[in-house]
Amino acid sequence: MFIGKSVGKLLKICIVNAVNGRGAASKTSIGISDRREMSLQKLTALRTLMASQPTALAAYIVPTADAHNSEYIAPVDARREWLSGFTGSAGTAVVTATAALVWTDGRYYTQFEKETDPVIWTLMKQSLPDTPTMEKWLTSNLTEGATVGVDPFVMSRETWSPLQTALTKANMQLVAVPKNLVDEARIQLNDPSPDRPHNPIIPLPLKYTGKPAGEKIKELRGKMAEKNVAALVVTALDEIAYTLNLRGSDIEYNPVFFSYLVITTNSVVLFWGDGKLPSDAVQQLADEGVQLEGRGYDEIVTYLQQLALAEAGDGNRSLWLSSDASEAIHTAAAGSDVMEKPLNLVSEVSPVALMKLIKNDVELQGFRECHIRDGIAVVRFFKWLHDEVDSGATITEVEAAEKLLEFRKEEADFVGPSFETIAGAGANGAIIHYTASKDGPQTPIRAGEMFLLDSGGQYKDGTTDITRTRHMSSSPTPEQRDAFTRVLKGQMMIGSALFPQGVKGNVLDSFARKSLWDVGYDYAHGTGHGVGHFLNVHEGPSGVSWRPYPHDPGLKPGQVLSNEPGYYKVGEYGIRHEDLVVTVAVSKDSDHPRAKHLLGDMDGRGVLGFETITLVPNQRECIDFNLLDDSELSYLNSYHKRVLDTLGPILKSRNLVDDLEWLEKECKPIYRE
Repeated sequence: MFIGKSVGKLLKICIVNAVNGRGAASKTSIGISDRREMSLQKLTALRTLMASQPTALAAYIVPTADAHNSEYIAPVDARREWLSGFTGSAGTAVVTATAALVWTDGRYYTQFEKETDPVIWTLMKQSLPDTPTMEKWLTSNLTEGATVGVDPFVMSRETWSPLQTALTKANMQLVAVPKNLVDEARIQLNDPSPDRPHNPIIPLPLKYTGKPAGEKIKELRGKMAEKNVAALVVTALDEIAYTLNLRGSDIEYNPVFFSYLVITTNSVVLFWGDGKLPSDAVQQLADEGVQLEGRGYDEIVTYLQQLALAEAGDGNRSLWLSSDASEAIHTAAAGSDVMEKPLNLVSEVSPVALMKLIKNDVELQGFRECHIRDGIAVVRFFKWLHDEVDSGATITEVEAAEKLLEFRKEEADFVGPSFETIAGAGANGAIIHYTASKDGPQTPIRAGEMFLLDSGGQYKDGTTDITRTRHMSSSPTPEQRDAFTRVLKGQMMIGSALFPQGVKGNVLDSFARKSLWDVGYDYAHGTGHGVGHFLNVHEGPSGVSWRPYPHDPGLKPGQVLSNEPGYYKVGEYGIRHEDLVVTVAVSKDSDHPRAKHLLGDMDGRGVLGFETITLVPNQRECIDFNLLDDSELSYLNSYHKRVLDTLGPILKSRNLVDDLEWLEKECKPIYRE
């Protein structure tokens, strides 16, 4: 087709520019008219495929998802990004014959407007109450009898079912399209998707995991018996890695590997690559009491269909899948394509998700220890950055991120970053999920501006995620100091809160916003997310947000969450403070700032609080001490003392004298002016 040759030519220009150091994806690589032409031709190719389906599609949905409902995805699955140019990690595109829209949340509004062509793409601000949902928009804008298509592997049953119901009520239908149409369009445009990664599996020893894989599977089989199911089908990649005490590197920053896991009463089957499992992984599993059968990754659908047929003959039991599993896997497990009467599935929150939510003592100790090492790296980085900027050196956002990585690499058991570092200088700090481009013009970190750094590390004994905001000349404006302090007050209110065991995380969200709300400020993201143990930096099903987490089982001791309120003045600066915290049981005798005031135990439910495990000081020059009450001032001084008492001896033992002096200055007690 002419389309293919034309876009192919544009892509060739981009590749040449990338080789010359100008970057295929940067806005300087090709002109605006060329970018628009490329975007239009991608949409034209997709629309042609939509029209050529057995039943022509009035709309095609392109989620930001892979077959495992992963939050972060490999390049092979970045279909919405390829189609729209929007690189944010969350969003769903809908394409019709005349419209192209993306629904995304408040973290990405500014980024979307920078990366996409507003003539072609429409931003649907899903965080705003007057923005229609995707279902509402489709039923309001398509004609009666319309057919909407989607790849069933990239939409969960939990999303599919309500969408199907809404369309059916409007006399429309949702259909599963066997071949992903974006992948087909890429082939037509001579720009095929990259291969799916298949990197080596990494066994994670018991000294890090604290619990043998065999013991985990035994517990899961106990849960299966309670549900009277013949098999548990695990599709989430972090759940598979957790269950088997294995890690991988198929998705950048996430130590997971593409696979499916099926546990029956007498077998454990891993669908991975071609099915041939590495000997060291097989040996570790055997040592931990698991005999693992390997099958090819692409065999999962046929295997589930055969399992469904077998269970239909037995007649008594069902299969258990997470409601987050894809519609395609649900269809196969029910035997819908091979049986006249499909199985009734148990489709609800995965027992693995609930199991890994509560960290064992070894995992918790690993979290605490890796945060000490991570604190050393971040403290050394900030000391270095201030020295460089104060001396007049030009340090860009990209160079800062690379230097931080150098410091982290010096720490024991460091594997890599836990996500792409957000290094936002000045106005870039107001872009909540900002990424500094390595290809286009580089933004320097200037002395007179705020600098927001959100970063984390993957260590064999845990995962870190920390944000600190600093004014690079230590002379913020009164407005910046006020906002900085209000965000900090919210973080301290969460960090010092006491609450009943079992309360859901969204109940705590308003604590973090109270001081901001007092003056009409707010932020367009949640306050806290779960964190995996040397796994995904964002881990469900619990979290702290103004929106309830649908499967939050309620907070219990042993969970790891982030605590990260913020404030963002678009076009000027952003402020965010983020610590990781552990949920702990609290009594009157506990070492907790509010423990001594306890008079009861929440009517027998038990009292919980948070232990902050991140160890990096907050910039004292940015704090308006007069906005802090006595308890907040005491809390902050106590935290800084703990940071210095913990990190100081390590810096001294490593002869990092200058870094120690800088930390001592940053952690000096704060007194009201």
